[in-house]
Amino acid sequence: MVNAGEMNGSGNLMDFLDEPFPDVGTYEDFHTIDWLREKSRDTDRHRKITSKSKESIWEFIKSLLDAWSGWVVMLLIGLLAGTLAGVIDLAVDWMTDLKEGVCLSAFWYSHEQCCWTSNETTFDDRDKCPQWQKWSELLVNQSEGASAYILNYFLYIMWALCFAFLAVSLVRVFAPYACGSGIPEIKTILSGFIIRGYLGKWTLLIKTVTLVLVVSSGLSLGKEGPLVHVACCCGNFFSSLFSKYSKNEGKRREVLSAAAAAGVSVAFGAPIGGVLFSLEEVSYYFPLKTLWRSFFAALVAAFTLRSINPFGNSRLVLFYVEYHTPWYMAELFPFILLGVFGGLWGTLFIRCNIAWCRRRKTTRLGKYPVLEVIAITAITAIIAYPNPYTRRSTSELISELFNDCGALESSQLCDYINDPNMTRPVDDIPDRPAGPGVYTAMWQLALALVFKIVITIFTFGMKIPSGLFIPSMAVGAMAGRMVGIGVEQLAYHHHDWIIFRNWCRPGADCVTPGLYAMVGAAACLGGVTRMTVSLVVIMFELTGGLEYIVPLMAAAVTSKWVADAFGKEGIYEAHIHLNGYPFLDVKDEFTHRTLATDVMRPRRGEAPLSVLTQDSMTVEDVETLIKETDYNGFPVVVSKDSERLIGFAQRRELILAIKNARQRQDGVVSNSIVYFTEDPPELPPNSPHPLKLRRILNLSPFTVTDHTPMETVVDIFRKLGLRQCLVTRSGYSTFYLN
Repeated sequence: MVNAGEMNGSGNLMDFLDEPFPDVGTYEDFHTIDWLREKSRDTDRHRKITSKSKESIWEFIKSLLDAWSGWVVMLLIGLLAGTLAGVIDLAVDWMTDLKEGVCLSAFWYSHEQCCWTSNETTFDDRDKCPQWQKWSELLVNQSEGASAYILNYFLYIMWALCFAFLAVSLVRVFAPYACGSGIPEIKTILSGFIIRGYLGKWTLLIKTVTLVLVVSSGLSLGKEGPLVHVACCCGNFFSSLFSKYSKNEGKRREVLSAAAAAGVSVAFGAPIGGVLFSLEEVSYYFPLKTLWRSFFAALVAAFTLRSINPFGNSRLVLFYVEYHTPWYMAELFPFILLGVFGGLWGTLFIRCNIAWCRRRKTTRLGKYPVLEVIAITAITAIIAYPNPYTRRSTSELISELFNDCGALESSQLCDYINDPNMTRPVDDIPDRPAGPGVYTAMWQLALALVFKIVITIFTFGMKIPSGLFIPSMAVGAMAGRMVGIGVEQLAYHHHDWIIFRNWCRPGADCVTPGLYAMVGAAACLGGVTRMTVSLVVIMFELTGGLEYIVPLMAAAVTSKWVADAFGKEGIYEAHIHLNGYPFLDVKDEFTHRTLATDVMRPRRGEAPLSVLTQDSMTVEDVETLIKETDYNGFPVVVSKDSERLIGFAQRRELILAIKNARQRQDGVVSNSIVYFTEDPPELPPNSPHPLKLRRILNLSPFTVTDHTPMETVVDIFRKLGLRQCLVTRSGYSTFYLN
């Protein structure tokens, strides 16, 4: 038996569905669905509805409701996912600021909202207003000095520890599946694997609450990956309300693919990128109908988020940028260098993080998840507070790094030495020499970059919700901004060099450091996840920088090439393999030159394969075979002597059928003959009543010959989603590929 998931052919399905046993057709936890059977079931269900719709007006209305149920589910998913994302954004904004102070006029206001409502706020001091007070001002009436700094430092750490402890406790007690990013498990579930409870209502509730807590704690993680998990929980909940999806695991996965698109749509404000992300990164089976519905769900989710307006800028995008300078061909070289950095960072992160997670799983460290979260949070808060670029939320940091330096910017990154005689328009400020604030920001960014690289390795994978998109983008944005400032100053001081002479004249606005930050963010995210097309689309939707697709494409492709040179696995595939999930990646290449006979079980010289005969085994024999083996099913042959294949019987359905027969059918005892033929075998007089199990027999299991190349077998498993494949020799000897 060769195993890639667990699936068989459609079998005699109409016969099977005439008198279904309770729970027949369902799957056990940590097993794989039968894609072909689910597809056949849906076809039969649809054919039945279509034929009935001609009988009466009511049946016709029911057929219309069935046809529209998919769009209704998409609408509900989009509405709920958008609402939850908006609430999470608002709550994170408030709780992040709560670590530093509180709004006296309304404690539920964040720092920015508090100063919006103040009439005493000036433009120069727009971050300061009487209504907003730091904890030192509120508690000891001091805003400056060592004692105020120490008190604010201490309370910052205490708030962070409180948030992190509450989050890990909620996950540990109420919903263990709410930890992590969720994308590796979502990919596995969409490939056909069953993980009961992973998309349940408790997981949805706890992940939503704890996501707010962990992001607010200041840990080096993001909410974007977990939002995909949250959206898929919404999809699972609404699909359970419609029998079309609740009773068909294949159809349910079409809904989950669309929900994943809605999750990325609300995470980044990128509905098109969300659809492409679902198609490129997470979905295993993505028919054209699912593409349309994914687009609709992403559209509704984005519209709902825009209606809530959590960023307060009347825009859907998270980091809106508006650059006034085009990019030049000579800049492709530093863009490609950023792509190389992103690929190297992705390789380093994946290897170090997987090594640390493996150590966590195999040592005593894994027994103390709460202590680990508290320790990492304490280290993060202690080191992060002194540096202004690590103290603030990662989203705010990325936003500042992406921004272009206008005349009204007050950031240290924009502390250039201005020419007092400059009379150019505000939007066309020429390149200027860097001032002391820029140099201070450069070394602070360098320290923040090293800190983010190290701490993210230990943070991702803890027993709390943890996304990787934003930390990866932050690493790339910091590196990119520093490279951008370096190129800008090089162009300013050496504008007569041949590489600058044609496009960077004195007094011109040549280089945009914020663009380098954006390209670096895309490169690092691509290096970690190995995304390409969806990454570029997400980035230009995320920033509104449509003009800069070519630099983004160059960086994304370069980072993928560099990272793939060290290993083909992205971070999500690496975690799938670390956790031992059965996932056959469609992107993997099978290079071994072997045949089915080299891989099948049992191999030559081993004990023969356990099989059922069509009419000579008793109920006790079947139950003993089930008890002594752990196979997911058994080939049914004519007899032990003539092993000509008749069909295939699933283990779970054998158990349910025998249990049901003992309860409902008189005369079925342990020595009753089990038969899979149409007619009962000839039995001696006074024999107990035989048990007919033909209804659960798959009469058309997928088979290959023993000389079939394994490349072909692997392709069959991938494209048909097989649960198992039977290997025959001359049509008789049966082996098992699982």
